[in-house]
Amino acid sequence: MNERFKASSLKNPMFPDEVIFGEKGVTFKVRKMFSSTDNFVFYNDISGVEIENGVLFATIRVIPRMRPEIIMNNFNKGDAKRVKELILEHVRN
Repeated sequence: MNERFKASSLKNPMFPDEVIFGEKGVTFKVRKMFSSTDNFVFYNDISGVEIENGVLFATIRVIPRMRPEIIMNNFNKGDAKRVKELILEHVRN
């Protein structure tokens, strides 16, 4: 399973955040102008996922165990919901 979700390019056209699903875990790419962060988290290490819906876009908060939370901005609401469903599906299995 190698699914990818990218944040909307309307608010940040040059550096959209990205979520990449793999066999054993998820890679979260949080991009900014001068720095980027790639976080790989095993499915077993994820303790929760929250979605904050705005007017047009959603923010995804992933809460891993023993690490700071990962915040990803500007995702379409449908993509954010699908990311949450996929993560929770893998965490339960």
